[in-house]
Amino acid sequence: MTQNVSSPQGYWPQGTVYGALLNFQQEWQIKAPQMPDAPYKGAPKAPVLFIKTANTFTPSGGRIALPSTVAEVDIGANLAWIFGPDAQPVACVLVNDVSIPHESYYRPPVKFKCIDGFLGVGATAQSIEQVSTDAVVLTVKLNGQLVQQLNYADTVRKSQALLADISEFMTFQEGDVLLLGSDCLPDGKRPRAKAGDVVEISADGFETLVNSFAGGAV
Repeated sequence: MTQNVSSPQGYWPQGTVYGALLNFQQEWQIKAPQMPDAPYKGAPKAPVLFIKTANTFTPSGGRIALPSTVAEVDIGANLAWIFGPDAQPVACVLVNDVSIPHESYYRPPVKFKCIDGFLGVGATAQSIEQVSTDAVVLTVKLNGQLVQQLNYADTVRKSQALLADISEFMTFQEGDVLLLGSDCLPDGKRPRAKAGDVVEISADGFETLVNSFAGGAV
């Protein structure tokens, strides 16, 4: 495992945080009828990535403030890989890719993804040898009520295929993080949270990631 993957104070990202879009079969199938439309006029042939900047990081147990103009946000439960010095994953962590709801599924604008505090980060990382990545099931609770379960057996690209395809055009550095994808609900939307809500993301073998939401940020 890389240095600083976890500590008594908890895990904290040490490199660039990337996320993979459209990596669950359900969301892909829902979006497929729109893919032939302009401007892209076809389904993506390579993984579609985005970045979560360092200003977005919020520890488990921390509060995420919503901008004053935003009533609710999307919950994006993810399993994420942490990379070692050989550009290979060495550990896994739970994260919550919080976003302002938006229609762009190919290239989500930074202003929807990279708001201050908009990435909940699990307190502890697990060695990758202890995790069967493509069998992980995430459970999402909103105010104690189950709102979603997502199974990494249902991805478009299994984890090693995703890594191989991304590695064709970029190399991960030690400490980088890759979110392996979040799924939508059957209606095509993600679970949503508003000020006053508490979101819990859990999986077997991981400490539950918990974040509360508040209003009033500018």
